[in-house]
Amino acid sequence: MENSNATRCNRFMMEGVGARVIRGPDWKWGKQDGGDGHVGTIRNFESPEEVVVMWDNGTAANYRCSVAFDLRILDSAPTGVKHDGAMCDSCKQQPIYGIRWKCIDCRNYDLCSMCYHGEKHVLRHRFARITTPGGERTMLDPRRKSKKITVRGIFQGARVVRGIDWQWDDQDGGNGRRGKVNEIQDWSAASPRSAAYVMWDNGAKNLYRVGFEGMADLKIISDAKGPTVYRDHLPVLGEQGLSRDGPCNLQVGDQVNVDLELEIVQSLQQGHGGWTEGMFECLGTTGSVVGIDEDHDIVVLYPSGNRWTFNPAVLTRVQGPSTSGVSSITNDNTHLTQQSFAVGDLVQICSDSQKIKRLQRGHGEWADAMTPTLGKIGCVLQIFQDNDLKVDVCGTTWTYSPLAVTKVASADGSIAASSNGQRISDLLKKLFETHITGDVNEELVKAAAIGDTQTCEECLRRTDADVNGVFGGYTALQAASQNGHVDVIQIIITS
Repeated sequence: MENSNATRCNRFMMEGVGARVIRGPDWKWGKQDGGDGHVGTIRNFESPEEVVVMWDNGTAANYRCSVAFDLRILDSAPTGVKHDGAMCDSCKQQPIYGIRWKCIDCRNYDLCSMCYHGEKHVLRHRFARITTPGGERTMLDPRRKSKKITVRGIFQGARVVRGIDWQWDDQDGGNGRRGKVNEIQDWSAASPRSAAYVMWDNGAKNLYRVGFEGMADLKIISDAKGPTVYRDHLPVLGEQGLSRDGPCNLQVGDQVNVDLELEIVQSLQQGHGGWTEGMFECLGTTGSVVGIDEDHDIVVLYPSGNRWTFNPAVLTRVQGPSTSGVSSITNDNTHLTQQSFAVGDLVQICSDSQKIKRLQRGHGEWADAMTPTLGKIGCVLQIFQDNDLKVDVCGTTWTYSPLAVTKVASADGSIAASSNGQRISDLLKKLFETHITGDVNEELVKAAAIGDTQTCEECLRRTDADVNGVFGGYTALQAASQNGHVDVIQIIITS
């Protein structure tokens, strides 16, 4: 039982960041959230028992998600959780993102969260709640007998100012300037309802993160009403069953082959995702199980970056341990090498815009706002269970497929073999190829990295300089030491 609990918690720690939440059944923290029904975002998990939430009012605190349960999940769509093969029979959304609601009284009838809480279908019918693909079904009372509450926070009409994760210069007109939320939108195709479109009082308008990867670009000064929801039907954070085992004893992470004859495979695929011409790549190629959907079909990732859904009957587990590391495609797109990543590694983002859009499918997807990162060097901040990477690049953070980046330096400062002997100074120079913000510590670290003694001295004479200030993960002394700039090191030490 202990291992089962650990599996559930680990799955939440992987997928739960960015979910929108309200207070839960064991709440005892007064009005930290702004009041009953007010909404916040899961920022990160401190442990399997404790989660950090950033409320829309700008308050952040830790809450319990084991033994005692302080939170309910209002919407998990911003995390990218989706039910492949399932379609909302009301609004026709396909796949269903977030929570899936399956009618028990009707054959093959599903609703998305927006339609379930929006009174679609017959209210006296019973539904099962399915929180994650392959997860347990939780039977619920008919909606006709259940109480609804109105949620409040960053919704259409809310007045907002910049929040803790703001990184958009003075688009808002300056710190403290106000704007109005026009609409809740998608930050990316794989992260629905994770952003707000804001019209600032200075006339500027743009899209900002509200849940995407746990980020909070905004906070409210005057909240707005959101939808009405069946509060007691919402899942309690930490209580969901999240079994990762599938039929035929396949599990997420297993390596599998398709060994049957083509005609048999095509026949077995009917009703299980079907067969398309692009799936010929699966014949004779080993893939990795990355998901098990509600119908017990198996989602397999291939070295090309494509994901295909299979009837488990066509798959054979490859015997022996799984290959360590993750596959990476070289420039010719045919030869495969192995890359393993660690937090702190420096990586270069693929510079081919068409190629990276293909590689990003199913791996955080692609957003036009990512365009400035093409070809740039970034630092790995987090490695997800499916090997996707959270990378700090160009002053922003994005999730990349491991196939979409190339490691150029390890966290310990050593140069990756694929870097063709490129010196760490060149890597640091590329890492710091961002616009100048006017921050003296940024300027100091950049100057130290390239050995510019004059600029270092000028920076250190300024009263707002911090000799231990950090930019791009380096202090000035670290940047100078990595590159052997002895003169700069002496200036820093004697300052």
